[in-house]
Amino acid sequence: MIVTTDHGAVRELRLNRPPANALSPELIVALKQAVDSAPKAGARAIVLSGAPGRFSGGLDVPLLLTLDRAGIANLWRDFYALLQSLAYSTVPIAAAITGHAPAGGTVLALFCDCRIMAQGDWKIGLNEVQVGIPLPPLILAALRRQVGPRHAEHLGTGGSIISSEEALRVGLVDELVPTENVVDRAVAWCNELLTLPPQAMSSTRQKARADLVALFDQIGPEVHMVVDIWWSKETQATLHALAERLASKKR
Repeated sequence: MIVTTDHGAVRELRLNRPPANALSPELIVALKQAVDSAPKAGARAIVLSGAPGRFSGGLDVPLLLTLDRAGIANLWRDFYALLQSLAYSTVPIAAAITGHAPAGGTVLALFCDCRIMAQGDWKIGLNEVQVGIPLPPLILAALRRQVGPRHAEHLGTGGSIISSEEALRVGLVDELVPTENVVDRAVAWCNELLTLPPQAMSSTRQKARADLVALFDQIGPEVHMVVDIWWSKETQATLHALAERLASKKR
């Protein structure tokens, strides 16, 4: 589910769950383990990538609808743990957004240090409201940190999925490059940091990301809240309708 490629001191972790790199419970756990183990294996930076044209389609809703309450609770605990690993990483992480990155795909990128996205007709954004899930406070705070309060309000409340060009304009991503160059540019961004005096860079990075790290101080109650919302009538009805639409496209 995770393809690992070392580019010198930079380790690329490529999501490999075709066709959409949708986040299953197993993929979430595997990615957390890969993020945690990379620095221990000597990596000085990480690139998180996907397939050309598809970074990640977000949570695998049809699969998740087959889980019971305990399974959903585990899923959300593991997802928050993954985001915490990204935020707490001792080495820089660049998101190489190789294509579409709605919902959970955008969430992963928000907790990285830098976001390099493919140019072209690709979409990104947090559409949770559209599928009946209020945007969790931690994720809304990370969005606000990235794009500012006004854009966060508009994007979050409307569940907006936007183009790569619009994402660059509002600050949701940091750079646009041709699809075939996204990973190379993310690796180059990492290497640019690694040429700097390491203690000075790491210390400044730690201070700059302290507010992101602090978001995880009280996540236990939030996870319980998200699980409760998942089982609400409105959310279940909206998610099942989404799953039916997705299934009809495959027929």
